Amino acid sequence: MARKILFSEVIQASWKGLISQIWLLTGLFIGYITVNLALILFIPFPSKDTAIGFTGIAISLLSLVFTLLFSLGYTKNLFQTLDGEEPQFSAYGRQSKKIITWSIASIIYAVIVLIGLSLLIVPGVYLAIRLQFFAAAIVDEDAGIIASLKRSWEITKGQTLSLFVLLLIYKGLIILGLALIGIGIFVTFPLAGLMYCNAYRKLTAFTTFTDEAIKEER
Repeated sequence: MARKILFSEVIQASWKGLISQIWLLTGLFIGYITVNLALILFIPFPSKDTAIGFTGIAISLLSLVFTLLFSLGYTKNLFQTLDGEEPQFSAYGRQSKKIITWSIASIIYAVIVLIGLSLLIVPGVYLAIRLQFFAAAIVDEDAGIIASLKRSWEITKGQTLSLFVLLLIYKGLIILGLALIGIGIFVTFPLAGLMYCNAYRKLTAFTTFTDEAIKEER
């Protein structure tokens, strides 16, 4: 029988990690929001001018790449926090090589979930829960595109209900943060991220894997 995730352990460990690095984790998130908003504000209105059109596309692509880079680096920072280390800015540079892997895996994940949602919604939710840790596998263990999705599928076996409840908890935290005049999001966002990474670590501890599966497509 598969061991179940204890919500109290995940929440306590995540809260402890947040408190230990709250200023840095919050500061990084604020910095991301600020830079991304600035980029969005510079996107020109649609125009027949070709130069303006190319400028808008270029800035939009820059914003997308910046978001992907932040997501990778910040996820690594969250894992570093859980390991008792101080989050390093160098993580963003080191994780940059995984942008293509992350992007393609995200697209595959989205397509699979959308197909599932079209089949009376429930299959989509189930697939979203089972495959959600592909991103963590890419960052934490340098898994490839397909290997990361397989990894998530394997570690979540028998954990669907527990993970559904946990998903509701950290999504609820995000909503709560937004409801608190939007300011609370700067605390609840990193906390939810730590819970996600913490759950991943616990699930990988429950399961034994072959080296070949993780090395696939590195």
